[in-house]
Amino acid sequence: MLPIEFGPRVCGHLEAGVDREWLVPDGLGGYATGTVSGLRTRRYHGLLVIAGETPAARRLGLVSLDPELVLPSGAAVRLGAHEWRSGDVDPRGYELLERFELVDGLPRWRWRIGDLVLERELAMAYGRSCLAVRHRLVAGGPARLGLAAVVTWRDGHGERRADGPAPKIEPVAGGAVVEDAFRLAGPEWVPEGQWWHGVHHREEAARGLAPEEDLWYAGRFTGALDRPGDSVSVLAWAGDLAEEPPPADEVIEAARRRNRRVVAAGKPADAAAATLTLAADAFVIRTGTGPDVVAGYPWFGAWSRDTMIAYEGLFLTTGRADEGRELLRAYAETLSEGMLANTADTGRVEYNTVDGTLWFLHAVARHVAVTGDTDLGTELLPALGTVIEHHLRGTRYGIVADPADGLLTQGAAGEALTWMDARVDGEPVTQRAGKPVEVNALWINGLAAVTDLARLLGQEPGPAPAAHQRARAAFRRRFPAPAGWLYDVVDAPPPAYPRGAGDGHDDDLLRPNQLLAWSLPYPPLDPDPAVLRRIGEALLTPLGPRSLAPESPGYVERHRGGPADRDSGYHQGTVWPWLIGPYADACRHAGLPVDDLFAGLVAHLSEYGLGSVSETADGVPPHGATGAPFQAWSVAELLRVRRS
Repeated sequence: MLPIEFGPRVCGHLEAGVDREWLVPDGLGGYATGTVSGLRTRRYHGLLVIAGETPAARRLGLVSLDPELVLPSGAAVRLGAHEWRSGDVDPRGYELLERFELVDGLPRWRWRIGDLVLERELAMAYGRSCLAVRHRLVAGGPARLGLAAVVTWRDGHGERRADGPAPKIEPVAGGAVVEDAFRLAGPEWVPEGQWWHGVHHREEAARGLAPEEDLWYAGRFTGALDRPGDSVSVLAWAGDLAEEPPPADEVIEAARRRNRRVVAAGKPADAAAATLTLAADAFVIRTGTGPDVVAGYPWFGAWSRDTMIAYEGLFLTTGRADEGRELLRAYAETLSEGMLANTADTGRVEYNTVDGTLWFLHAVARHVAVTGDTDLGTELLPALGTVIEHHLRGTRYGIVADPADGLLTQGAAGEALTWMDARVDGEPVTQRAGKPVEVNALWINGLAAVTDLARLLGQEPGPAPAAHQRARAAFRRRFPAPAGWLYDVVDAPPPAYPRGAGDGHDDDLLRPNQLLAWSLPYPPLDPDPAVLRRIGEALLTPLGPRSLAPESPGYVERHRGGPADRDSGYHQGTVWPWLIGPYADACRHAGLPVDDLFAGLVAHLSEYGLGSVSETADGVPPHGATGAPFQAWSVAELLRVRRS
């Protein structure tokens, strides 16, 4: 894998250290995460974040284990880091960090205090909400190590304050149980019990969200480090609290071995591919109903559109076709009125997507094409047929193949159904009602894929072939724009509803959505190298294409500010790394070189979410990363397209 390591210049510089975040997932949707410096900058940072009934229903338990070394002289050296309401950072243990690195994907810190060197490593037990943290004396000593256990018990998206009851702490052998929800175990536990008021999260402040919370100092573990090689470890776990995990050494070594197996199964061609293969593993989780995909960490759950866009990269490129088959079967069971469920993150199952279902058709077709799994094709072909029939007749949200031309139209007041689905105060920013270019490219691709799959299986393809020919001919007629690229939406309705087919206008804003017209396996158009070059000149950045050309009305340079500011700019110039996949595929189909397209994104693997790819980035240099530091479709598309 790519070496990801930093010395004192980054570790000891607060702004540089907190810009780089690490993630250790548990395979269930929970995780441990934080920054290189050890400073918590987000409400989501913590050592034991526990998945709930859905991947997004997480709760924060163990917040931090703050180390303190007591030297033979009696001097106490505090190695933790917290920022407070006052603006002070205290303690400032990051100033003593001499090294941070990822080893087999697991974080390792080293602090130096003169000739004494202390190392920390941590891991999660895969398939269990269980954390192991090990501290080892590398050089020097003797010393006593104290570990202050700072806890809470709250929704992962919220805060807890001291004006409510303190967390319930019950002593048990070797530690304590917190809120009957998770357990801590380690050496020489001494309960404390104190609120720490006004802990500040600078990233939440920058995002216009509540930036402060109060934390509970539950108690302290203590152990002796007499000679190099001695260690002090702590375990924290949820679930069956009576079932003690293996020792920390075993948890950490098992996690390393598993990570190496994950990488080997992907058969990576180079170090970057190995790093991306392990990054992809973080998003594939196991729930009570089978495998699923977390769209991004630290705050997203499962979204069908993200899952299906990421499917090939996460499952087929990494040697996980068996899990992928199980996932596709499970998602097929959510079909209703020809539509795939979009998400349950909001607390109820929603179907508010026009493209997620079409990406599902693509994912199934790619699975059969790559694996030769005709058994799955036979099993799912009837479901794919119902998708087409419902789209031809019409389904939710005005989604229907227009009888006038066979193109797919969509739109309902107050809804944003394409991947550009941002809202401000409940109102869509980029609604794109009418006939969006990528939706119709996916529609035509899906019709052709179902036609070919049926013929491969020796079955009747139903209405798909005729619908494909008609929609493809209409696409070629309707979408080329006088500006020299493709319309982003045709037959866009006037602002007021209701509307009739064909009574609107055509939107020629230069966006990357048109790339799908040339990138998909069954593209509606032959690529024009001159058009692709023009798109690249306007949209391409080192981290992928912008969502809107800079000279366009409404262009937003930076994806920053409070929720309304960020959502307003989400698709108005913000860079989306996942689009590097369609861009590279379109270039390949046009005979254009792609070897130099990925250098910026590979370098990005050590810039923000360590070993992973961010959700978004600013549209202007230096293209600072924004959004979730770890995003499934960003990782999956870079992994897939580099291997193509």
